[in-house]
Amino acid sequence: MMSVLTFPASDADAAASLPNPLTWDALLGVALFDTNGLPREYFVTANHRSTSWVQIVFQALGLRSLLTSSLQLEGFQQIAINLKGSTAIVLRRRNDYVALLVNAAIAPTCQTQSEVLEQWVNSLDANFFGQHPHFIAA
Repeated sequence: MMSVLTFPASDADAAASLPNPLTWDALLGVALFDTNGLPREYFVTANHRSTSWVQIVFQALGLRSLLTSSLQLEGFQQIAINLKGSTAIVLRRRNDYVALLVNAAIAPTCQTQSEVLEQWVNSLDANFFGQHPHFIAA
């Protein structure tokens, strides 16, 4: 059985730039980071075992931390990092960051899509990825 996460689009352009629905097969990897931006756990899939993208997310979270303290910015919730053939979507949760590697150069392009993705990630139990059969601990 294939689980599906759907992203309702608020306009035609947003619908064209994000796969709808996003399936488990589109998720290539997950990385969990603590609130300081340090990696805690990585999960890969049988079809995509690379974790090289985690270093890029780590660097982006470090840059975010530097900019936040230097410019006194608050309110970071989500970033998208476009990579070759994939996108890392990083979401802030209460006690950590979750980075999802998606198999296409996509990112939520409207508030509704971002909110759906954020709500889904926030609803997940801390052990969700470790127990999900689609993912393998790296």
